[in-house]
Amino acid sequence: MNQRSKVDGQPAYVLHSYPFRETSLIVEVFTRDFGRMALLARGARRPRAAIRGLLMGFQPLEIGWAGKGEVLTLMKAEWQGGQPLLAGEALFCGYYVNELLMHLLPREDAHEKLFAAYADMLQRLAADAAGKTREADLRRFEKALLQELGYGLTLERDAAGQPVAAEAFYTYRMEQGPARLAADAEAAQGRDVVRGKTLIDLAAEDFSDPRTRLEAKALMRLLMAYYLAGKELETRKIFKELQEL
Repeated sequence: MNQRSKVDGQPAYVLHSYPFRETSLIVEVFTRDFGRMALLARGARRPRAAIRGLLMGFQPLEIGWAGKGEVLTLMKAEWQGGQPLLAGEALFCGYYVNELLMHLLPREDAHEKLFAAYADMLQRLAADAAGKTREADLRRFEKALLQELGYGLTLERDAAGQPVAAEAFYTYRMEQGPARLAADAEAAQGRDVVRGKTLIDLAAEDFSDPRTRLEAKALMRLLMAYYLAGKELETRKIFKELQEL
């Protein structure tokens, strides 16, 4: 958006914001039709600014902006309601998902399906107070994110083109897919080894098997680390510290 533009009535969520000068904010938003964008919210840090209380994460907004260049000017923001506030571990998961979008989603690259998946993810996190489906919901979103970015997972056929066998063990090779390991039990050791059943379950988004949940989490962690190019997420760092305490 290098030329002057004006947009109104755009569904959006705030991913991140940080101070700009004395009274303003730079707000990173995820929009339905324009993808991730950086907007300048003038005067948003003033105590009586009407817009101040609206620019919260995980809440559906309808926004408008104008201007030209890489950072446009936020002209309006209206809360759309319908999304309960996240709390506890659900809030932590929300921050994790936002960090993934901030690091992996290019600016001004529309992903309407991913926007819908994000909105659905927030609803699920809020509704699942006991955390029974949280791991499954995170894996579905991570999978959808990679698919939308063009890094779709190969899960039902191995790197040699053969169907994945549920009873076999595999290691996942980046950009190639699963590579079948030798049949002996000693080969099936290590955090980068995954059962064929787990790959098949992940393809079907069936997380009823506890071992599938564990192995799918480890596999997604490896994949995200690869596509993040070694960049450590703050949410993961904080979670490690909390576990140590």
